[in-house]
Amino acid sequence: MPADIPGAPPSGPATAPSGDAHRAARLTGAHREFRAARDLLLRHRTDAEAASALFRWPRPGHFNWALEWFDVVADGNDAPALVLAGRDGGTREVSYARLSARSDAVAVWLARLGVARGDRLMVVLGTQVELWEVLLAALKLGAVVVPSHPDLTPDQAVDRFRRGRLAHLVCRSAAVRAFAGVDVPGARIAVPGPGEDVPPGWTDYRLAEDVTDRFVPDGPTPAHDVAFCYFTSGTTSAPKLVAHTHLSYPAGHLSSLYWNGLLPGDRHVNVSSPGWAKHSWSSLFVPWNAEATIVALPEGPVDPAALPRLLRELRADSFCAPPSTWQALRPHLGAARPRLREATSAGEPLPADLVTAVRDAWGVAVRDGYGQTETTALIGTPPGCAPRPGLLGRPLPGYRITLRDPETGEPCARSGEISVELGTGSPADEARPVGVMAGYPDDPERTRRALGRGWYATGDLGERDAYGWIRVLGRRDDVFKSYGHRVSPYEAEAALRAHPAVAEVAVVPVPDAGAGLLPLAVVVPAPGQEPGAALAAELLAHVERALSPVGRPELLCFAARLPRTTSGKVQRRIVRERLAEYGEPFTPRTSPHLTRS
Repeated sequence: MPADIPGAPPSGPATAPSGDAHRAARLTGAHREFRAARDLLLRHRTDAEAASALFRWPRPGHFNWALEWFDVVADGNDAPALVLAGRDGGTREVSYARLSARSDAVAVWLARLGVARGDRLMVVLGTQVELWEVLLAALKLGAVVVPSHPDLTPDQAVDRFRRGRLAHLVCRSAAVRAFAGVDVPGARIAVPGPGEDVPPGWTDYRLAEDVTDRFVPDGPTPAHDVAFCYFTSGTTSAPKLVAHTHLSYPAGHLSSLYWNGLLPGDRHVNVSSPGWAKHSWSSLFVPWNAEATIVALPEGPVDPAALPRLLRELRADSFCAPPSTWQALRPHLGAARPRLREATSAGEPLPADLVTAVRDAWGVAVRDGYGQTETTALIGTPPGCAPRPGLLGRPLPGYRITLRDPETGEPCARSGEISVELGTGSPADEARPVGVMAGYPDDPERTRRALGRGWYATGDLGERDAYGWIRVLGRRDDVFKSYGHRVSPYEAEAALRAHPAVAEVAVVPVPDAGAGLLPLAVVVPAPGQEPGAALAAELLAHVERALSPVGRPELLCFAARLPRTTSGKVQRRIVRERLAEYGEPFTPRTSPHLTRS
């Protein structure tokens, strides 16, 4: 299994052919194979049984998605590929044809600055058109994109640059100061905002505007060359660097396309910040694989009170957001009724009552999905299939999912660690799903442990019902045993989130002499709610009515906020470390287990 990033010495871009010859050079067998697989999923978008039975991953030996898919779709295409919504209510539209031409010019310009095939290029940009120009240009060059969010601290910048073994950097001017302690061996490019200057020693991105050349690659792109490296969100450990290839992310996200349910011409809104893998899912590959439009919300925190109206004004057909966003929307669902056809959520399971509330207010069912930085979408409720409370759905086309004993690796019928079957694990094995990572760059031992056994273990525990539907119990580190029963934090958190006095909640284990471990709920009260004994008693009584004695919280304390990753996931490990800061927990008046006061 390749763990390092392949590279090849560049010969530089050649003189571009013109007109029909240029277009013909990009209309390849790989394009036709990719389109056939994509079109099959569109034809069977509401027939999951047929889609799973008939779908086969495209497996070309050479593939450059930006050249052989995006540019072909973009040829003469003035439909909007990207719509950027501004905080002033205005929008900026960029057509497929314009993005194709601009990314060609940027690729030529980057090559002149020394960015070559196989070089690692960190991209630290926000929701701005230059982000998509650079992503497409780097893919065309064969450079390896390492995205990161613009709010990096100086320590994070140094750590990521060192561990990522990066060569070049494209960064918005406002974030340059985070890289003051970083020695960038190659190109240092700054993208200034309105009225901003480019710092000394940095190359001004605006110089690329003078380039008008069409880009021609120095040769075909091997499909298994690495295209992206992403740092994970680090919910339970230090962020890992994950490598995806020119096949595993563009073609792998056909499974994600199927789950999202997009059609050509749709307008898709995704709540994910640049720098995270989910941004590449829903704000790059999924919509453009569908020949749809990416509609990007204004940069910064999403105002849940304004979001329903904004979705309607932006004419969104599809909206994907994490559970925390859907939860924040709950009080504002009646503010406006968007015209959504598809609504999806990923990250953690959605409470059933929240799905009902959205359906009643907006007439659309929110469908759950599941994947990781290491994979594309693995499990989900597909279009045309009614969500089932507490269940994610079934394996998506192209994936075989098993549940395995976390210790022995043996398959389990009903519950175990959610695992992706790989066959031999070789990229050439027809049994290996295309959308699984190439490995952890520069860490062959970790790559071997993850991919060398014939399956990839996700680290999440799950259960499968009699109909093949899967529910996630939580990370192996988050699921625990209490009085001999396995406890998932998700179920108790969902019950508490259903109470109007709860804004956020995390359930974590605490030691107990009798139980071994007991579930404790850390609650962030909703605005206007007073934390204290009265509210604690009300919430504990609520979960007593909602849940069986097994696994329901018997301790509760309050916090002003919960620690989250930049991508929005609760860091339960840090919650456990900070329990002393939250004060003495409240307990129910009656409990089958507790004797303490």
